[in-house]
Amino acid sequence: MKDVIEVQNLSKMYRLGQFNTGALSQDIHRWFALARGKEDPFLKVGEKNDRTSKGQSNVVWSLRDLNFRVQEGDTVGIIGKNGAGKSTLLKLLSRVTSPTTGTIRTKGRIASLLEVGTGFHPELTGRENIFLNGAILGMKKSEIKEQLDAIVDFAGIERYLDTPVKRYSSGMFVRLGFAVAAHLRSEILIVDEVLAVGDSEFQKKCLGKMGEINKGEGRAILFVSHNMASIKSLCEKGILLTNGEIKLVSDRVEESISEYFKGTKEGKVLEPLIWTGKQKGYEYLNISKVQIIQPGATGSVLNREEPLEIVIDVDIEEKDRKLEICAVIKDYMENPVFVSQNTDLDEENWPELSIGKNSLRFEIPANLLNHGDYTLNINAYLFREKVLYDEKSNAPRIPFKVSGKFSESPYWTFKREGLIAPIIRWYST
Repeated sequence: MKDVIEVQNLSKMYRLGQFNTGALSQDIHRWFALARGKEDPFLKVGEKNDRTSKGQSNVVWSLRDLNFRVQEGDTVGIIGKNGAGKSTLLKLLSRVTSPTTGTIRTKGRIASLLEVGTGFHPELTGRENIFLNGAILGMKKSEIKEQLDAIVDFAGIERYLDTPVKRYSSGMFVRLGFAVAAHLRSEILIVDEVLAVGDSEFQKKCLGKMGEINKGEGRAILFVSHNMASIKSLCEKGILLTNGEIKLVSDRVEESISEYFKGTKEGKVLEPLIWTGKQKGYEYLNISKVQIIQPGATGSVLNREEPLEIVIDVDIEEKDRKLEICAVIKDYMENPVFVSQNTDLDEENWPELSIGKNSLRFEIPANLLNHGDYTLNINAYLFREKVLYDEKSNAPRIPFKVSGKFSESPYWTFKREGLIAPIIRWYST
């Protein structure tokens, strides 16, 4: 496999406030150094890009000394917190801006989708912008025509194809922009978080298309997103950025994602395994307390070798058989591990709810949850009628961690694969 992108000692510096040095003598010193082919002496002054603290310098390194390679056919997820330098890196790779120091070597054409509207001329129509983008990539008019119908069909904007794009909504911009980047011929596709502007159906469509062109055409893809599920489903490799520096380059994107979530938890203490609420979900229902109980648990770390009990205290002013109270266990990537609710069994085995205070309980068996970080979310509904508590607003939420033995077997000395890790007895007959 040959390299299509090679980054060596890449850095990008931004100056805060005034752009000159503030002194004529320093400006002359800089000019004299550059005229002799030397490094700008004032680039050595600066700080890493930590937005959480006030710096002493007016120079900030958005990126500092990045080194990595991307081979043809690679799918690379670039992850990191806001301000880590992800978008700056993509702009450098797309030649939108130039590096302060370091080199970028690319082999092949690059199609990129960065900020909404990037690469579009607002006065030109959608059709004209398709041909403009193709021409920038070095394609012939006949080659662009071959892809025109596919682009228009994918974007779903046929009715507005001959309308100036300045009248497009942000969603239409993204649909057309991605369709152009994905269908016009290039060896490298770069996609920023801009896809989040589109609806969930279109996002799935885009992820499917990126997977298709990667496997079918062997194009390298660099994808930035805060949606770790999307990163994991599309990408095989990962690059983790922290304050403008590379913290990890991994051939396994799961390793980069795990390190990212570990970094977001550093220095923080998990909340106690109890939630106390004040907001009513409906006129007659109030979830007042949620607890995770496991005798002997240390803080918020639970032992997978022991069962744990979920206790939900609810106040009811009026009985309703349509009431559903639902518990959702999610992993650190917000993937549902399993769902359980009070109406899972036949109606005769539903827990009895009376007017006033009620305490609902259920048990999660030992050795079911795998090692890792989880959240317990409690939702409530009136069946097919009304949402009472949900995760978008007022749902009780308790984070917790599961640890303990991997297995009783001497062969299991590391974390088992899967969202759950039950220990199941086998028999021979």
